[in-house]
Amino acid sequence: MDIQKITRAVENRLSTVIDPKTGADVLRMRLVRDLAINEDGFVTYTFQPSSPLCPIAATLAMEIINAIKDVPGISGQDITVSGYIYADELNETLKSVL
Repeated sequence: MDIQKITRAVENRLSTVIDPKTGADVLRMRLVRDLAINEDGFVTYTFQPSSPLCPIAATLAMEIINAIKDVPGISGQDITVSGYIYADELNETLKSVL
């Protein structure tokens, strides 16, 4: 498995997830951090919304998840939301989705 190739593919997909308020993608805004892919194709990362009160945090998180899940070679993913007032609740919801 070519981890670098899969990482580039994941980054390319994430560059299509756009924050509607800024028009910038989540990578350029550095909203996705600590992106790591293991040898089995499992992705882990942190999503930190641009504001602790971001009204579209859940929507962006789901868009990020959906962008990554269809990348060839990805076996699964784990997202952790941080820096958001409802991070605990959103993390629980997202765990049930994944």
